[in-house]
Amino acid sequence: MTLVETTDVESHLAAFSAAGHVQFRENRGLWQLTPDGRQAHLEHLAADLDGLDPVSALADHYAVFIDLNGRFKELCGDWQLRDGAPNDHSDPDYDADVIDRLHGVHSEAEPVVSDMGGVIQRLSPYSSRLTVVLGRVKQGETNMFTGVMCGSYHDAWMELHEDLILTQGIDRAAEGSF
Repeated sequence: MTLVETTDVESHLAAFSAAGHVQFRENRGLWQLTPDGRQAHLEHLAADLDGLDPVSALADHYAVFIDLNGRFKELCGDWQLRDGAPNDHSDPDYDADVIDRLHGVHSEAEPVVSDMGGVIQRLSPYSSRLTVVLGRVKQGETNMFTGVMCGSYHDAWMELHEDLILTQGIDRAAEGSF
């Protein structure tokens, strides 16, 4: 996995902000695309695909991903809640079972995600990101399963899903894949 220096990220964000493509949301502590940024993204996406029909190229892979996505969402719920109450992670056997199931979903997803990276180069880092974060979950970093905005498995999975949706021009609401 290639890491990007913080100064490089800050430099890019400053340039995107100056171009009117992003804005910082102070109350949430995050950057968000502006309408102009969304349009610029579509233009860059078209150039990135360079004549490739992403729907045809990714259709089989995406169908498998969506099936796995349903199972992944169920796992996230099992990780966060136990018998309707928040999971305090005090039962190592329960957590180990959920982590084993995550490993099973990951084992099925890895070749699909890797293959998608072979179709569209921009997607290639997701496979290694998910593998690295799975290792951190297995090492006991409980926040790395479903933590928000910390580079968790859930973060990487949802970024991949959003990337696939944007790449293929899918209407998330129509698809119902929240």
